[in-house]
This record gives sequence, C-alpha cells and structure tokens, in this order.
Amino acid sequence: MRFHFSTMVRVVPVLYVLAFVIMFLTAFMAVPLVVSWLMDDGAAAAFEQAMLLGGSAGVALWIIARRQKQELQTRDGFLLVSLVWMVLPALAALPLLIQLPGLSFTDAYFETVSGLTTSGATVLSGLDSLPASINVWRGLLIWLGGMGIIVLAVAVLPLLGVGGSQLFKAETPGPMKDAKLTPRMTQTAKGLWLVYIGITAACVVSMKLAGMSWVDALVHAFSTMGLGGFSTHDDSFAYFNSPVIEAVTIIFMGLAGINFATHFQALRGFRIGVYRRDPEASLFLLILALSVLGIALFLFFNEVYASFWTALRYSAFNVVSIATTTGFASTDFNLWPVFAPVWMLFLSCFCTCSGSTGGGIKMIRARLMFHQALREMTRILHPRAQVPVKLSGHPVENNLIFAVLAFMLMYGGVITVSTMLLAATGLDIISAFSATVACINNMGPGLNKVGPATTYASLTDFQTWICTATMLLGRLELFTLLVVFTPGFWRR
Repeated sequence: MRFHFSTMVRVVPVLYVLAFVIMFLTAFMAVPLVVSWLMDDGAAAAFEQAMLLGGSAGVALWIIARRQKQELQTRDGFLLVSLVWMVLPALAALPLLIQLPGLSFTDAYFETVSGLTTSGATVLSGLDSLPASINVWRGLLIWLGGMGIIVLAVAVLPLLGVGGSQLFKAETPGPMKDAKLTPRMTQTAKGLWLVYIGITAACVVSMKLAGMSWVDALVHAFSTMGLGGFSTHDDSFAYFNSPVIEAVTIIFMGLAGINFATHFQALRGFRIGVYRRDPEASLFLLILALSVLGIALFLFFNEVYASFWTALRYSAFNVVSIATTTGFASTDFNLWPVFAPVWMLFLSCFCTCSGSTGGGIKMIRARLMFHQALREMTRILHPRAQVPVKLSGHPVENNLIFAVLAFMLMYGGVITVSTMLLAATGLDIISAFSATVACINNMGPGLNKVGPATTYASLTDFQTWICTATMLLGRLELFTLLVVFTPGFWRR
C-alpha cells in the first residue's frame, strides 16, 4: 500500500473543522455548569476544569491547522465524522472522570459513547444520588448525538470557510442521503435543528405538566428526543409509576422515531398529508400498534398481569421504548415470558425511520429488502420479467438495492463477530447476543446480565470495549467508520 503526501495533508483541513467541533461540545458544558451553580450540587468544578481542558485542546488544534483551511471532499467527511465520534466521547468523559474518581476511563468512555450514540446503555448505578448536573450532561449528550453534533457543525461550516454537504451525507442516518429539503445544505441542517429543538421544548413542558420535576423533565426529554434512554433514576420510569408520564413519553418517542425531514416538511407547509406519503411513517406506526396489542394479549393470556389494561399499559410503554431504540423501562421485561422481550429486540433492529434519531437498519431498508425478496421470487417464476422495486410508486435504482444488500451483510457480520467475541470471553450467549443487538441498534438494555434491571458494569474491560466499538459502528451505520480503515481510503 502506497501513501502520498498530497493525500496525507488532507488530514489537516479535517483537524481544522474538528477543532471547532471540539469547541462546540465544550461550549455545551455550560448547560450542566449553570445547573450545578443553580442547584449547588458540588459538580461545578468538574465542568469548569473540563471546559478549560476542552477549550484549550480545541484552540491548540485550531492554531495548528488554521493555515490549511480547504473545501471538504468526500473522504474528508468520512474521516472527520469518524474522528469526531471517537474523540468527542473522550472529551465528554472528563466531567465524569473528575467528579466520580472511582470511575475508570474504560467505563467513562463507554458511558459517553453510549450517550453520543444515543444507546442509553450505562455502567453507572446510584443515579438518584448523582449530582443533577451530571445527569443533565448525560441527557444532553444523547440529545446532541440524536440529530448529530456533526449536523450542527454543518450549519456553521460556511462561516468557517468550508462546505458541509459531504459531511452531512456521511453523518445522516439512512440510505436516502442525497435528497435536500432546502436549496442549501446549511439551511437543511438549521431547519432540522429548529424542528428538533421545538419538539424537545414541547416534550420538556409536557413532562413537567405530567408530574416530573424540571430537572427530570429536562433530562428525560433529552433522552426521549434522542431516543437514548438515560434516566435520572436507577428504576428508570418505574420510579415515577405514572400512566400519564408514560403516555406523554410514548407520544414523543413515536415522534422521534419518524424522519425529522418529514416533520420539517409538515411544519413548514402545515401539511399533515406529508406523513401519509412518507414511505416509512405509516408502516412504523402500524407495526408499533400491532406489536403493542399483540404483546399485551400475550402477557394477559400468560397471566403475567391480572388485568388486560395493566398488560396494555406495560406493553405500550416498553414495546415502544425498545422498538424505537430508546431503552427506557417501566418494569423488568427480562422477567416476561421469553417471546415478548425477544420480539422487542427484533423490533429494535428495523422499526425506526431513516432520518430519525433511532438506531437499527431502519424501516426503509427493511422495506427495500422485503420488496427485493418478492422480486427475486417473481423472477424465479418468470425469468424474463422486468420487475422494478418501488417505494411510494417510484422505482428504486439497483445500485441502491446493492448498497442495502451490502449493508445488511455487514450488519449481520458485525452482530455475529461481536456476539462470538463476547461469548468467547465467558459471557453467556443470551447476554452476549442481546448486548450486541442492543449496542449495534443503539438501544441500550439487553437481556440477562445486561437487562433493564441491571447495568453493563458487570462486563470486563475487554467486553466493554467490544460493546463500545459496536455502538460506534451502529451509530455511524457501519460503512462510515469501516471505510476509513480500508487501504483504498488512504490512496490517492
């Protein structure tokens, strides 16, 4: 493999933008810092020190790279996204390491990767006694990761003298990355963030009115809109034991599971019909409704709950939470008959829409694969037939089908390799498989040792790093990260 100086110097413009992204994240530490000041929770010094270190690192990197400011190319976008998602968790972990001296770097990095990837898997216990600002920071990481801090950076990249379309394409989840909602990419990013912020504000107010404290409402709104699942309580939503709070959260989890581009278009033109024309939204809601009803009936007939309405309540919240890859729990569903939690894990693989803050392969890929399977069966019966795959009445190009097939192969491969690695280190196969599925789908809780009533703290450091890598691969949809490690990426 040959490396060329002209290729390697492209790293410097990437570092220039990375410096600003580091300073973005550092600036957001002001939010928990203000919370710490207001509540006098004793964690202010941790955020002040972290901001000093992060700001210094960002400024130093900017000074080094400022003379190489250039337009970002495709490779630069993939490299920057990969660097951001590996570097920022280390910066985000600083307040945790400073405030919680018994926490190892491995666990702190896992926690912040879990936050920024919107996984919601945690190694921390005693959440009820943590400083409020630490919990706010954990929730804020999920909120930033939900829409993607890179997309936020895209909105201001022209101010830095670099374009952002390639960066947006590398970061945005889902196969349909070339469609623009507005003529300029920065307007697209700003529009998505305005919608995201608006729905988040409505979620905070709704949760407060439903009975949460302001801090609980803020943290859980961040986690809900980012579909991440970090809570301020070890018992998650079982702590509140409130059907009203659960109902409010279900609504906003559903909204966050739909493509934010669809929300943008609906709000911009006040056109509700946009949701009906979305190739994913109606199927997403239908599968959620049928699964909630089906598991409620299953739990009732298996006498898990004496009343159907009680079964429906717990089914609705936990099924929607896991299917949307949020990861909240209002009960230990690990104790339900095995079909229910396994079906929920299955839903987390594909249920959310592309362009949402959820994880998994996304509904649109699942639809494409289903239509492709039907096409192949038709070709077996009619070898000369021309059977195009269509979405919303429009034919889908074969190169997109091939890309989705490649993605599915890599997705299955990563699940197999990660599960086998975890099992080889001594983890039982159910825990290993469910942890892998939970991490690659950015969903959080699995089964057995990593179930909703436990944490990932019982894993060894090596097992924790496997899960950390799996979360990163899942958040960046495999190829964005893996392509950086191919020899061809570094050639001229």
